[in-house]
Amino acid sequence: MTVAFFTGSRRRAAVALGAVSAGLLVLSACDKPTPLATLTVGTESIHSEAACYNDGDAIKESQIQQCLNKKAEKTITVSADDKIRFGVDPSIAENGWTIFLGGQNAEPEPYKKTYRTIPASAFFSTQTGEATNSTQVTIVENDGKKLTGVWHFELKKDA
Repeated sequence: MTVAFFTGSRRRAAVALGAVSAGLLVLSACDKPTPLATLTVGTESIHSEAACYNDGDAIKESQIQQCLNKKAEKTITVSADDKIRFGVDPSIAENGWTIFLGGQNAEPEPYKKTYRTIPASAFFSTQTGEATNSTQVTIVENDGKKLTGVWHFELKKDA
């Protein structure tokens, strides 16, 4: 003779409760992902999590230069007549963001929208006017006073 400990509906409820508990346990062990930044050229897009991010708080002064000098892990190929579309998460735009070229600030004030387009030709000449075949573009989340996030991309000039 078999005795059922739970009825069918109670068994399903117990299984569902166990699954939810296991899911919450797994999620609590994960780090919160950083906001994403995206570059799009034509139909090709690349995105990256932050190279340096302090959960929205200011990055320590002693770490800023090291963060800005990190090598880009994501590369996209562009021709001089392409348009590069930059996109950032709304949380980045809320604080403001600027573009750095080769670790140097290229803009006077932070931009506060999630999307913008810049001609690729703007990225392939040095301050001395020499042409370059690649350049590192860095998106820096900042409010004009404190730096809170850094995202790196490399642009390669199409031959």
